[in-house]
Amino acid sequence: MELDFVFDGRELEKVNGFTRSDVTADEVYAFPIVLCDNEIDRDGERFSVSALEELSGLFVGKTGIFDHDPKGSNQTARIYECEVRTDDSRVTSCGEAYTFLYAKAYMMRTEGNRDLITEIEGGIKKEVSVSCAVSGRRCSVCGCDRTENPCGHVKGRSYGGKVCCDILDGAADAYEWSFVAIPAQTEAGVRKRFGGTDSGEAAVLRSELARAQEENGRACEMLKREIMALSFTVRPIMAVEVVKQLTERMSFEELEALRGRLMAQCVQEEEESGEPFAEKDRHNGAFKL
Repeated sequence: MELDFVFDGRELEKVNGFTRSDVTADEVYAFPIVLCDNEIDRDGERFSVSALEELSGLFVGKTGIFDHDPKGSNQTARIYECEVRTDDSRVTSCGEAYTFLYAKAYMMRTEGNRDLITEIEGGIKKEVSVSCAVSGRRCSVCGCDRTENPCGHVKGRSYGGKVCCDILDGAADAYEWSFVAIPAQTEAGVRKRFGGTDSGEAAVLRSELARAQEENGRACEMLKREIMALSFTVRPIMAVEVVKQLTERMSFEELEALRGRLMAQCVQEEEESGEPFAEKDRHNGAFKL
């Protein structure tokens, strides 16, 4: 993406708002960057536009490092201005106007970073990633907050023609931005943390949550198959497409309740007819439980 950027006297004045003493244009190297956007990234997540707006203020003054390694010796640049921009000519895979976080960063021209400046100008050091905290992750299919009540929808799968992803909301803090080799986002890159610190306990909890979500998804798929089989044993027989549409957005609890109702109906019909519903399945050529 080409970004219009000219480092003039007004830009230098903004930079001097962060320096201890005024510097000249010859002493400064400044460049524009795209930090993150509202497109689905490689992790199956995307920022909401409101989260981007919140982050635009939080990232002003934040330092640029390498590979999210928070050593002081890694500090190389600093953001002096940040804003949300929208490209109305582009539409994301979710149908929104492409919106991104546009920032301007500066570094001092020194002998030590001369090669880095050359690599930035030559397009070698290009990809960036951000480290920030958000308070919520909404499922794009059903809207539930996965941090509070994980649903059975799986990131990357399509539900009714809509790809499932996590929508990141409620920006709480911005930590840093980094030059990286492989960012999560194709346009810029983003590395996210949910909460304030990335302690070992938090990492374990996130891992357990991810595993629980995966297991919940598998359990939901098993229930859907059972419901599909049961739908051929009741009267009137339910159409395949009707069952699919009915169960598509159901939670595990809702699927379990529906399965229970169908089982009860099957038992009732068995008592009335005197014929086990498993036998009726075979006569009707239906799926077996």
